[in-house]
Amino acid sequence: MNPLDQQLARLLAEPGASVVVVAPHPDDETIASGGLLQRAQAAGAAVSVLLLTDGDNNPWPQRWLERRLRIDADARAAWGRRRRAEAIDALACLGLPASCLHAMGWPDLGLTARIADQLAASLVALRAALLPLRPTLIVAPILEDRHPDHSAARVLTELVLAHWPAPRPALWGFAVHGSATQAQAFMLSADERARKGRALEAHASQLALAGGRWRRRVAHGESYVPAAAPVGTGMRLELPWLPAMPQFGACALLVACGEQAWQLPWREGAVSGPLRLQLHPQPALGFAQTPRAPVFVKLYSRRPGLWIFDHWGWRQGGQEPALTLPSDSASLA
Repeated sequence: MNPLDQQLARLLAEPGASVVVVAPHPDDETIASGGLLQRAQAAGAAVSVLLLTDGDNNPWPQRWLERRLRIDADARAAWGRRRRAEAIDALACLGLPASCLHAMGWPDLGLTARIADQLAASLVALRAALLPLRPTLIVAPILEDRHPDHSAARVLTELVLAHWPAPRPALWGFAVHGSATQAQAFMLSADERARKGRALEAHASQLALAGGRWRRRVAHGESYVPAAAPVGTGMRLELPWLPAMPQFGACALLVACGEQAWQLPWREGAVSGPLRLQLHPQPALGFAQTPRAPVFVKLYSRRPGLWIFDHWGWRQGGQEPALTLPSDSASLA
């Protein structure tokens, strides 16, 4: 038994053990955690999947399977219902009842916008969904996942846990899009792997165009990153890159802390409430008061793009009156 298996065994042996998987879309629960869900169920722990969106904004598989070009609101809603039903079928393949699925119904590809525009309300809703489940282990995407809904799901989860009543549940991270540094392997038995494979086949809509990739992913097993202690002081915040001059007008610095979010235009001296963006002599975020950890920052643009995946990404900072950003803008992802 490897260290991660041992850690999970200890968590599942606790009285009142409860595992909650935070899945941004239907199929994430199976791809990332189908084996862990089986293991928790077999150990007698309470098991839940918190589904943030129905995956309704997924146009290319829908166009392919339904032989349509135009996708209106009704067609998109029907696709979301199909994907939620697939998630219920997948859970049945894992030996889990439909009652363990708790769906938020938030907009697919809209979780970053919820942080920008509805952070307080989103945290209230997420906290209200999680608290009755009494989780002792929460499994959620890592911050570095390249899908913007996945990284935003991690930000929302961490902001909820920052004010969680004691004892705070353990937090493990998974990567569906991209890889996780410092990830630890979670070993699956042959039976667990087989049931997970059958659960994946229940997500037929997602296998139409990417079946080979997801089947290979499931065959490789699972890995997780147990979260470290909350970030404290002395952290230097670094974004992946700064926008070049022509992109200044399209980008803002999105900052989330506590239950508030700010959007700072990328210009010298930009101010929003207690925050100030200083570009010279080196880019830095200044706070009127020392912020409560954690602080999450990313470059943000409302302009839609053809590429779903987010190479800008979020960064997490600690409790500092000023967070220093990189000093150059030459490296564009």
